[in-house]
Amino acid sequence: MSQRITRGRLGLALGAFGATALLLAGCTTSSTGGGGDEGSEGGEIIVGTTDKITSLDPAGSYDNGSFAVMNQVYPFLLNSVYGTAEVTPDIAESAEFTSPTEYTVKLKSGLTFANGNDLTASDVKFSFDRMVAINDPNGPASLLGNLDSVEAVDDTTVVFTLKNGNDQIWPQILSSPAAPIVDEDVFSADAVTSDDDIVAGEPFAGQYTITSYKLNELVAYKPFADYQGNLGAPENTAVNVQYYADASNLKLAIGNGDIDVAFRSLSATDIDDLKGNDKVKIVDGPGGEIRYIVFNFDTQPYGATTAEADEAKALAVRQAAASLVDREALATDVYKDTYSALYSYVPEGLPGATTPLMDLYGDGNGGPSLDKAKEILEAAGVETPVSLSLQYNGDHYGPSSGDEYAAIKAQLEEGGLFAVDLQQTEWVQYAEDRTADVYPAYQLGWFPDYSDADNYLSPFFATENFLGNHYSNPEVDELIVAEQTEGDHDTRMEMLGEIQDIVANDLSTLPLLQGKQVAVVGADVEGTTLDASFKFRYAPLTK
Repeated sequence: MSQRITRGRLGLALGAFGATALLLAGCTTSSTGGGGDEGSEGGEIIVGTTDKITSLDPAGSYDNGSFAVMNQVYPFLLNSVYGTAEVTPDIAESAEFTSPTEYTVKLKSGLTFANGNDLTASDVKFSFDRMVAINDPNGPASLLGNLDSVEAVDDTTVVFTLKNGNDQIWPQILSSPAAPIVDEDVFSADAVTSDDDIVAGEPFAGQYTITSYKLNELVAYKPFADYQGNLGAPENTAVNVQYYADASNLKLAIGNGDIDVAFRSLSATDIDDLKGNDKVKIVDGPGGEIRYIVFNFDTQPYGATTAEADEAKALAVRQAAASLVDREALATDVYKDTYSALYSYVPEGLPGATTPLMDLYGDGNGGPSLDKAKEILEAAGVETPVSLSLQYNGDHYGPSSGDEYAAIKAQLEEGGLFAVDLQQTEWVQYAEDRTADVYPAYQLGWFPDYSDADNYLSPFFATENFLGNHYSNPEVDELIVAEQTEGDHDTRMEMLGEIQDIVANDLSTLPLLQGKQVAVVGADVEGTTLDASFKFRYAPLTK
């Protein structure tokens, strides 16, 4: 999700997303698990973050800050237990394909929401039907592109009918941002429900309920005693999450012991500095995060709706930019090697990942090349310098974004080929503007929704993609459907490689970096779990 944000699913009608884990287990400060309750000895935990919440309604947000809350309070049919990316039944008793196009889920009996309402198959059907019907531009409905219909057979039985059979990713979809189960008596069927109405309605059936909520200031959680999922009960008695306007204040808070956990987004320099503080511990785990630039095919230089629209010249602009960026410098100079260079769309280490960008652009070995960029622009008849408006965001993507994009601006302006107008916008406005064709080129980051390499391809390159950047390639659409329904592993890996080759030539996005998950915790805090599910769970934390 885009960072996640944080995606889109064309559907096995066009596409599913997935995001295969780089590793199957993350680094933790202690063993974890369920078994706690409201009388647990785990204490009260204070978490700090700079991530922002867009909406508590699953249909209205598709970003890390919002999903971090949803993971704690909403139930899922399938979920990943601590330390693994494999999905297993959560509030479901069983889940399986009963035909190539039918996936049948049997719920556990006696499920309830925190407000006392029964949680039944009707709520499950409602949750998925409204997600598709609302189809909010900042929501994850695109993940459900292969969903044809949902039937509540009885109170505990749900049948999902899929458009294309043999969907290799559907079980993962049921643990993704498109799949929280909500209360049909609290949420609107055809519009995003307000945060205030959600909190007041207490439609929670995950490990926690929300007891106090002030948008992007404070969320207070307490364990939900009637949670019946596979994650077990929280080990702590309460969790309070404090939201910080900037990373410098977050660093001070964790360094001084004012909070117990700092997770997203301290700068690489902050983390390096905190390593010398004996009041804290640094915990890291596998990172599916990527950072990249999005080009809007309508409004970028020579884009389809510009006065000088020219598809060949627009492509040359994107390819020249790809030849000028110096990923290694960004990783080392800006991020102190907490990130590494990314030469494809699927991060290194994932099954099916290739590195086409290394060969196609720059010096052919991963480095930049001014000569190659000049050659590309001259061959297309592009006049230089190319004026490029480039947008970034520091409050959502971390304080180092300013240094990162200052460096990118300098790299692109090398040799006078580009004149970059670099600007920053506050995140909530940024999230709206990017889907409204406001930015010709802009920063995004991505955390996978679940464990499959497809999650780095379908969301971005299927025609109905979450970027909304007007990219469409019918050949890519066909290949996405094919790889998602291909049961033979080797054949599927070949298809994934072919998609990466095509989109590397098209360059609707420019991958830059891949990173790892990092949390800074108090010296007395145990249970921090950063694993390949890429979901930060509060329940195992103790002190």
